[in-house]
Amino acid sequence: QLQLAESGGGLVQPGGSLRLSCAPFERTLDRYAMAWFRQAPGKEREGISCISSSGGTANYANSVKGRFTTSRDDAKSTVYLELNSLKSEDTAVYYCAATWIGVVSEACPFSSDYDSMKLEYDYWGRGTQVTVSS
Repeated sequence: QLQLAESGGGLVQPGGSLRLSCAPFERTLDRYAMAWFRQAPGKEREGISCISSSGGTANYANSVKGRFTTSRDDAKSTVYLELNSLKSEDTAVYYCAATWIGVVSEACPFSSDYDSMKLEYDYWGRGTQVTVSS
């Protein structure tokens, strides 16, 4: 059973930046594809990015494309989400999730439909709060 923990959330002013991290309590992430989701107050959870087990493929939701970047460091068994040019509408709880691929590949399950995308990921963290406010 893979257990994940997010960190790096906090309060930031509009236009600011944050870097979120996701790491497992045990094991490594090197053959897992990883994703980030978020849930804003009063809104449905949405998938915002994924990164393949190779690290060579990443996909993003239109709402964050060009502002957020996901990366991974398998030597540290950590996946990152860099949040730049933050807006008040980015305020949400951010979750990381993992799906076992088993090999180093370019598979990066992503969908603009949350109900479809959530089915691709078996392991979830508990989330970290990001608040964008002046």
